[in-house]
Amino acid sequence: MAQTLYDKIWNEHVVRQYDDGSVLLYVDRHLVHEVTSPQAFEGLRLAGRRVRRPDLTLATVDHNVPTRQRHCVSDPVAAEQIATLERNAKEYGIPFLGLSHPEQGIVHVVGPELGFTLPGTTIVCGDSHTSTHGAFGALAFGIGTSEVEHVLATQTLRLRKSLNFRVRFVGEAGPGVTAKDMILRFIGEVGPAGGTGFVLEFCGDAIRALSMEERMTVCNMSIEAGARAGLIAPDEVTFDYVASDDRPYAPRGRALREAIRRWEKLASDKDAKFDREIELNISDLEPQVTWGTSPGMVTGISGEVPEPEQVKHFSRDDAAKALAYTKLKPGQKIVDIPIDVVFLGSCTNGRLSDLRIAAEILKGKKISPHVRMIVVPGSERIRRRAEKEGLDKIFKEAGAEWRHAGCSMCLAMNEDRLEPGQRCASTTNRNFESRQGRDSITHLVSPATAAASAIAGHLSDPREYFA
Repeated sequence: MAQTLYDKIWNEHVVRQYDDGSVLLYVDRHLVHEVTSPQAFEGLRLAGRRVRRPDLTLATVDHNVPTRQRHCVSDPVAAEQIATLERNAKEYGIPFLGLSHPEQGIVHVVGPELGFTLPGTTIVCGDSHTSTHGAFGALAFGIGTSEVEHVLATQTLRLRKSLNFRVRFVGEAGPGVTAKDMILRFIGEVGPAGGTGFVLEFCGDAIRALSMEERMTVCNMSIEAGARAGLIAPDEVTFDYVASDDRPYAPRGRALREAIRRWEKLASDKDAKFDREIELNISDLEPQVTWGTSPGMVTGISGEVPEPEQVKHFSRDDAAKALAYTKLKPGQKIVDIPIDVVFLGSCTNGRLSDLRIAAEILKGKKISPHVRMIVVPGSERIRRRAEKEGLDKIFKEAGAEWRHAGCSMCLAMNEDRLEPGQRCASTTNRNFESRQGRDSITHLVSPATAAASAIAGHLSDPREYFA
């Protein structure tokens, strides 16, 4: 029987099937951070259990860490969470990437960087954007704290299988149009619940043309369409990335060659059946910008703020509420929207290629005098490499702040946050009310659009820099 990529990975990891249709699924990799793990470890301790496979577990601090001064954690709750994870990792023998570790960074950035993320594996983490790792042809999804404890104790989860949704991107994107624009366009097309109950498989020539870092951006935001996970079948781009010399957790030599032979079979069969399919042509795609309080409230940079009754997938009342919150008026041009802050970073767009495209635009220029720009690499490794290339100097000479690795302004759980009423062009993945600080306003954009907007002082089309 023909199988999809999702079917193949799922079936290979089923330990036991239950009469109610659920299964016990084996977990190959478990990523842990400081926010969703304390209660899980305490549950283990109270039950007298150990971590079943510490060698298949990797812990890092990212959500609460300071990005300005490494070891000055001003929030006592954040400081305790960071210290607690370090103690738990030491007690249970789990590899730990603390504030002093040269490989510390955002969990969904360091996993792939270190070769911990591999094709064909099942990967979980107590974080919504675990879907990032699906870019490698891994079945990766977020779990809750009680499930974190269950995986720590048993290396398994009891789950029900999702449906299959194939998303085909065709055509060739123009200069200044990025993977972030592709995934925002998809979310706008299907809505924030369009993927509910599904695992997405992204395919097509436009997906194959993407780098691994760009593929991670696409899969990262699968959850914003309501999907359980997002997958891209591995290919030579994937294998070359994993085979890089600086992936300490990845197989090497003969083991790698044998692994690649297995990974080459990780593709949906030609006659595999999908429960839903969609095709999007990106040849005429323009940079995308969100205008509301959901990633699905999105339009092209040349567009206008819509009338509430014209917004797809949302009720008129919900759209009107979003406009009231973002202080925008129907008919207002997107490029006329002023900004106060630009944030470049996150597990969506904090990788080296993201920093490079922003630096390319900013080189020799200054950001608008009334704009504050913060640049936060996704990992300390990325920070070092960016500095080796001189990207930090470009950012600082343009007037931006250059920081250490962390989740930073993606969410208001650390020192980096917006003031009430401030408007931010952000390369993150969520624009919910108060996501970046109380009463803050977020416009989701690509790194290219973020850089162009920082210079202009308002939302701006980056394509003029690639003409």
